[in-house]
Amino acid sequence: MKTEILYGIHPVTEALKARRRTCFEIYITTDRTPYNLSEVTEAAKALKLPIKSMTSSQLSVLSGTEAHQGIGAKVSEYPLVALESLTETRASAFIVLLDGIVDPQNMGALVRTSLCAGVNGIVFPKDRSASALPSVSKSSAGAMEHLNMAMVTNLSATIQELKHSGLWIAGLDKSAEQTLYDADLTGPIAVVIGGEEKGIRPLVKKQCDFLISIPQSVAFNSLNASVAGAVVMYEAVRQRRAIENA
Repeated sequence: MKTEILYGIHPVTEALKARRRTCFEIYITTDRTPYNLSEVTEAAKALKLPIKSMTSSQLSVLSGTEAHQGIGAKVSEYPLVALESLTETRASAFIVLLDGIVDPQNMGALVRTSLCAGVNGIVFPKDRSASALPSVSKSSAGAMEHLNMAMVTNLSATIQELKHSGLWIAGLDKSAEQTLYDADLTGPIAVVIGGEEKGIRPLVKKQCDFLISIPQSVAFNSLNASVAGAVVMYEAVRQRRAIENA
């Protein structure tokens, strides 16, 4: 079984809560513990996990970062899911597709929003993309430990597969004439969010059923990808709840 070092108070705590990974041992630094770690240590003891002490520098070497917040855990790799599992509830399916999101900070923020918005899962390509690594779990404040994520080889082919499953594909494009407020986001849908610099790739954009934009009051380049994604997700939430409560 392949393992990795999860780091940060929230990722470690949420991994222990979610129990989706196998956890082998917990690391706590002796010279840098600014957080209340009682919840983690109690959970570790309940699971009979060994708790090892080490210096902050030792944990930095082990985790590959100084942003570990004084805590780490040796865990199995993040459990990616099959694409098909995200469309089991086809009538209400709500999926986010990431095209060219390479910054772990942006991916983490999108993961966090997706979990809060009740998204069924995130799909990202194997190449030219951030992945489900500890850095993304850290950026998501541990939300990644609870969210389903699927990695695919070809995003265009994946979109076709989702269409066959009954989903509509909406691409977020700043130049689209239709705004997200004019679009129907209530049915089974997958929203495609492109990368910071180039947005959705042309081939992927062609596969979308329709494109939507976010209105802006001033002429400016664009919103940050994670912020734009959050706006779209919560407009979908608003529309869906309006239908439910009608």
